[in-house]
Amino acid sequence: MSSVPVNNNPNRSNAQSKIGPTEFIILMAVLMSVMALAIDAMLPALDLIGLSLGVENPNDNQLIISTLFLGMALGLMIYGPISDSYGRKVTLYLGVAIFLVGDLISLLSNDFTLMIIGRLLQGFGAAACRVITVAMIRDRFDGPKMAKVMSLIMMVFIMVPVLAPSIGQAILLFASWRAIFLLLLAYALLGAIWLHFRQPETLPKENRLPFSLKVIAQGISETIRHPQSRTYTISAGIMFGAFVGYLSSSQQILQIQYELGNTFSLYFGFLALAIGIASFANSKLVMLIAMEKLCVMALCTISMLSLLFFFYAKSHAGHPPLIALMSYLSLSFFCMGILFGNFNTLALHPLGHIAGVATSVISTLQTLLSVAVGFMVGQAYDGGVLPLVEGFLGCSAVTLLLMAYVLRLNKYQLSSQP
Repeated sequence: MSSVPVNNNPNRSNAQSKIGPTEFIILMAVLMSVMALAIDAMLPALDLIGLSLGVENPNDNQLIISTLFLGMALGLMIYGPISDSYGRKVTLYLGVAIFLVGDLISLLSNDFTLMIIGRLLQGFGAAACRVITVAMIRDRFDGPKMAKVMSLIMMVFIMVPVLAPSIGQAILLFASWRAIFLLLLAYALLGAIWLHFRQPETLPKENRLPFSLKVIAQGISETIRHPQSRTYTISAGIMFGAFVGYLSSSQQILQIQYELGNTFSLYFGFLALAIGIASFANSKLVMLIAMEKLCVMALCTISMLSLLFFFYAKSHAGHPPLIALMSYLSLSFFCMGILFGNFNTLALHPLGHIAGVATSVISTLQTLLSVAVGFMVGQAYDGGVLPLVEGFLGCSAVTLLLMAYVLRLNKYQLSSQP
């Protein structure tokens, strides 16, 4: 990692060079992973939290996950413009402070409503960690250097969903579920303190822009009106929604239905690795194959796999052998790993002139849609895997139709040009 060069742009503060590239990469990965840790470390404890807070319907425990995404969706839109006006660090401090308040509410909650309010605030605050870290990376690096740094950060970041459930499970061996919220509090606070003492502000005052609701409104309008951006944003939201449905019901499926107990975290981590491997593979494949073709191939694979596995699972009354389920999910998640990065790139491609605002708009719309889709997929859980497989099949089929539309539209526009 230490070989990554620092961007020595003379317009940027020389103080930025005081933190080395390796430390910068690790710090950004830590801040980015606040949201992932808040999701994945909590998975082994969902059933215990529900029992402790008097939840009657086990499917309602999924709200502990889905409301976090809803809070993040509400926060993604505002932090980028605020940081452009007031600086990256102060905006990130604001987000972390909101996250900590939400974490304390969840930690001290004695009923499920308070728990959900706390989780909503956690997601709203954690959105700053996602938005601001990317902005800080963009401030410090550009072009191929930024791409290289982002790849290295994602290599560190992927370890969180792999290890977090095991960490949460280990905590439950010695303490109650409330101790996991103490871990989240300490982790977010550590990241903010590390940022404060080691990383200087990356956006000089002379480069800051006045806060403007008009600019945000124009960005929203242009993003929504552009057919390519709109279609790929919806596509990403639908497919990520299928994944949110899995996240919401994974504890019920793996830990309860398949009676994995404390080993649930190991199986969950294995499946998370499939997405990490796909992200690495995609970085190589996009240099050889067009992104649109990769997306079509991935969607066709998920659709065919899901269709075949649906009939296979149905022949086993919704409870196929664990090895078959893990194989199906691993291949599906590998394909999703191909989709996630490419859909975002394709959605943003025609909006380079408003990249900052467009990124916030696209992320917000995707997350809101994914929460709605994921809620429906997760709440359909009935003790078997068929609802999840149906969700994957339906989402991939609809997304294929959307891609057919946008590819046909692009072909028509190209052929009609003089």
